[in-house]
Amino acid sequence: MSLNRPLRAVLLLSTLSLLSACAFRHEAKPTPAPVATEATGAPIDLQKFMGTWYVIGRVPNPIERGHVASVNEFSLRGDQKVSITYRYRNGFSEPLQELTVRASVDEESGNHNWRTWFYKIVPTHTRVLEVAPDYSWAMLGYPGREMAWIFARQPDMDKELYKELATRLRDEYGVNTDKLKRVPQHPEQVDRLGYEVPNVR
Repeated sequence: MSLNRPLRAVLLLSTLSLLSACAFRHEAKPTPAPVATEATGAPIDLQKFMGTWYVIGRVPNPIERGHVASVNEFSLRGDQKVSITYRYRNGFSEPLQELTVRASVDEESGNHNWRTWFYKIVPTHTRVLEVAPDYSWAMLGYPGREMAWIFARQPDMDKELYKELATRLRDEYGVNTDKLKRVPQHPEQVDRLGYEVPNVR
């Protein structure tokens, strides 16, 4: 049974409030310096960041849990303003659904810090942790380190690259990657080890 929009908004607000109150403690292990870190990250080129990003991996959360074929479409809508359309299916046989979010980007953070608004009333904060030099992949995080995402321009990512990025999330940003799951982008990925289980099979 699907929830109507007002009820979903209330649920979303409650969930995000709870998640933002949780802090994950992790003692980082020394690793080679990544392409960009919270302290030294090069500014994000918003023009280059726009476009289609496939959700390759994420820490499952109450809003996106069980979605397959997840894609985010970013487009500039003004100075430091971004429109984000999230498209997904609950199963590969299920209809395509979408959710539109607006975001404000903090220029003083080098465009790393984003404030997003769900249903125009629910504010959340997201940080672009790293972006590949050619903008072929990106890693995003959430305050409290309880949620994280790995994005790519293509629906598939090399296993070794995914493993490297997951390691960076853990060692450089303190994300609990024991919870990190790959997102099925193709039906044949369902039930594979390490992939999130769809809401509808």
